[in-house]
Amino acid sequence: MPIVLKAAAGIIGSILAVIALAIAVLKGILALIAFVTTAIKIIVILAFVAVFIGIGLMVFRTWQSSRKTKE
Repeated sequence: MPIVLKAAAGIIGSILAVIALAIAVLKGILALIAFVTTAIKIIVILAFVAVFIGIGLMVFRTWQSSRKTKE
């Protein structure tokens, strides 16, 4: 094989390797973003559940205290 073809193959191989590395990095970044957004969604859902439980407890305590004052 002539030296020119070896050099061209080396350059093309290097470019392909850089492209493959860039794709791998982008996949990793996308996975990180997906994980962070999923974690944020779970935190928001847990916050809403906590608010609903808190409101339910306040209603229940008010209902119990109003029953005790009637008796």
